[in-house]
Amino acid sequence: MILGVSLGLIVGLAPLGSGGARAQFSPEVQGWLSALVTKIDRADRDRSDPSGAKAAGTVMIRVQVAADGFVNRVFLERSSGSTALDDRALSAARAASPFTPPPPTLLTREGVTELSFPLRLARKP
Repeated sequence: MILGVSLGLIVGLAPLGSGGARAQFSPEVQGWLSALVTKIDRADRDRSDPSGAKAAGTVMIRVQVAADGFVNRVFLERSSGSTALDDRALSAARAASPFTPPPPTLLTREGVTELSFPLRLARKP
């Protein structure tokens, strides 16, 4: 399911363990996910690091966000085929932290939420 499109970055999300089933999110969750997408996109555009700037492609990442909105971990789930682009995606997710705290419905007993999604990054000008 595509939740947000913002300047070269498209994020599709499915809850982990959903088996690819289409998820239905509350307006609160949709708003939080949209803000997350926007913040990662902004972090990518604002970074001055030229590595991967000329590349475009899709990187599958997993981001673990704590109850306070800080990113605990970012993982590469599937490479784009370009190390520079993969690094750019991971760096953008880390640089976007902290996010607003996730809605309580997304938190596990451990107080985190884990999102797995493809990031499609555009070439930087």
